[in-house]
Amino acid sequence: MKNRNIYFLLLLPFIALVFAAFQAKPVKDELPKLAWLKEVGAKRMPTKKKVYEVTKYGALNDGKTLNTKAIQAAIDACAAKGGGIVTFKPGDYLTGSIYLKKGVHLRIDEGVQILGSQNLADYPEIDTRVAGIEMRWPSALINVLDQENVAISGKGIVHAQGKPFWDLYWNMRKEYEPKGLRWIVDYDAKRPRTLLVSESSDVTIKDITMKQAGFWTIHILYSNHITVDGVVIQNNIDGHGPSTDGIDIDSSSYILVQNSDIDCNDDNFCLKAGRDWDGLRVNRPTEYVLIRDCISRAGGGLITFGSETSGGIRHVLAHNLKAKGTGVGIRFKSATTRGGTVENIYMQDIEMNGVGTPIEVSMNWNPSYSYSTLPEGYSYETIPQHWKTMLQKVEPEERGIPKFKDVYISDIKVNDAKKALSAAGIPQSSIENFHLNDIEIEAKTAGEISYAKDWTFDDVDIDTEDDSEIEIQNSTNVNL
Repeated sequence: MKNRNIYFLLLLPFIALVFAAFQAKPVKDELPKLAWLKEVGAKRMPTKKKVYEVTKYGALNDGKTLNTKAIQAAIDACAAKGGGIVTFKPGDYLTGSIYLKKGVHLRIDEGVQILGSQNLADYPEIDTRVAGIEMRWPSALINVLDQENVAISGKGIVHAQGKPFWDLYWNMRKEYEPKGLRWIVDYDAKRPRTLLVSESSDVTIKDITMKQAGFWTIHILYSNHITVDGVVIQNNIDGHGPSTDGIDIDSSSYILVQNSDIDCNDDNFCLKAGRDWDGLRVNRPTEYVLIRDCISRAGGGLITFGSETSGGIRHVLAHNLKAKGTGVGIRFKSATTRGGTVENIYMQDIEMNGVGTPIEVSMNWNPSYSYSTLPEGYSYETIPQHWKTMLQKVEPEERGIPKFKDVYISDIKVNDAKKALSAAGIPQSSIENFHLNDIEIEAKTAGEISYAKDWTFDDVDIDTEDDSEIEIQNSTNVNL
């Protein structure tokens, strides 16, 4: 017994060292202590329980009759009485744009399918922002405009039937590109979004399945305290629609997105803040955003910052995410006319399988789309106003230089990627202060970093089929 006590006493210093080492190393899943996290999301939901069933206002569930007026009448009656629940009997309801109001809970239950009209005339034009500039554009299928305390929920389906709008875009693209008009075709090919929340607060979107968006699916614009929870987006039905983003958070704050599953043909979860001269004029950031417990499937980016960065994107935490076959995983993109700063970004606990590039940074993204030049043969005096907005020069030019800094990426595991990492700053603006920690990537090739400054790598393992290593150029204090 005495010998055992002596051995134990001899081991005590070693045990203490081991214990101290474990204490010093942060727990893998420990999240950063950010005071703003408790403030994200809707703070209230409509509480009145009186039900307004749309068939009592003349709606038919045959999938053929246009029910826009009947559904809106139910919404208006509900709002006039101080709020309540607008419901549907099982069936299919064809509709154009509807507009939710304060205190209204639109409940789309299992067995109910909302079908979007395929006639653009059923989506009245409004003043809004689209792809970074303010302009006239069709209303969304479901709209929450300048409202508060609104909810959309249920296990039903919103099928936007967007394929004709996809065809419209591709036909215009074929016509525009040979004329040097790639930069404006996205703005001329007007296509309705599925759900727009604009200039609103305390809005909850929960459990809905959305299919085949004509354009962006959920657009949160100039709003605060919004919750998106348990939403499923399936846009790759009967083809692959252009610009069918999943969830776009645009110059908005205190946003919570969780438990959602997105399959689309552009960016899956995307943060934006305006583009070029118009975005710098508006100068509204996206900030205080929490994205957690979500899945991306096909799409342009699991989580994308930009390319519309003009108002700035900051204070973001994204964790417990999965990417399955997504084009890019963590994506930062901008252009030299955008301006704005993307900073204080935290991403951790992310699994990726079959992703093209797990981490990508570009400050000169997609030049044919990003930069506007009026070709010969066009008169500035006779072109549409939104063309003039796009052509407005950023002056001085330095205002258009974006900045990416203070980004923390940790606990990332990647299998079957094409390229491990691609990060390209520009001579006028280095990508600064990126911290990569506890990362495992299996990829065909390693990739490159250029015009970067002050990057740290801790426990980063990149295993490549071609045995390549990250190529570093024109960078300072970037050591793998």
